[in-house]
Amino acid sequence: MDYVSCTNQQHAAAILEILNDAIVHTTALYDYSPRTLTDMDSWFDAKTSAGFPVIGAVGREGRLQGFATYGIFRNWPAYKYTVEHSVYIHRGYRGRGTALGLMQRLIAAARQQQIHVMIGAIDVANTASIALHEKLGFAWAGTIKEVAFKFGGWLDLAFYQRILETPRQPVDG
Repeated sequence: MDYVSCTNQQHAAAILEILNDAIVHTTALYDYSPRTLTDMDSWFDAKTSAGFPVIGAVGREGRLQGFATYGIFRNWPAYKYTVEHSVYIHRGYRGRGTALGLMQRLIAAARQQQIHVMIGAIDVANTASIALHEKLGFAWAGTIKEVAFKFGGWLDLAFYQRILETPRQPVDG
């Protein structure tokens, strides 16, 4: 397995396939409509301009098996040391440790960028993702009940957080 920095040009179509599968078939993403390649342009632009990583796992056959990234948690300056992350795995590669490797690299990137708190918002029925986060030292921070409606039912969203030892000298502003 190779871990790469994903780019719009090389990886947008594969990331789009993974995201759209999650939208259409799972509650891993609380969205109804599949995204387009045009959507990926603005998605990558936002990640690049903010300096946020998009880390991909590429198998020996050259296929993107999954990706992990993070972005703004809340859009107020005092949250500058907190990010909300996501990790998505292609349906054909789930259960093989790909998410663990991606998350380990994403945590390392967060430390390098002086992030203090990583937050994962996880559907409570996604027990595999919850187990992964707990294995990586994330702690349950709370659940918002019936926060979304998809596939004919109400969904509960659990928040998991990991506090990192960075930054050494945080500043206001």
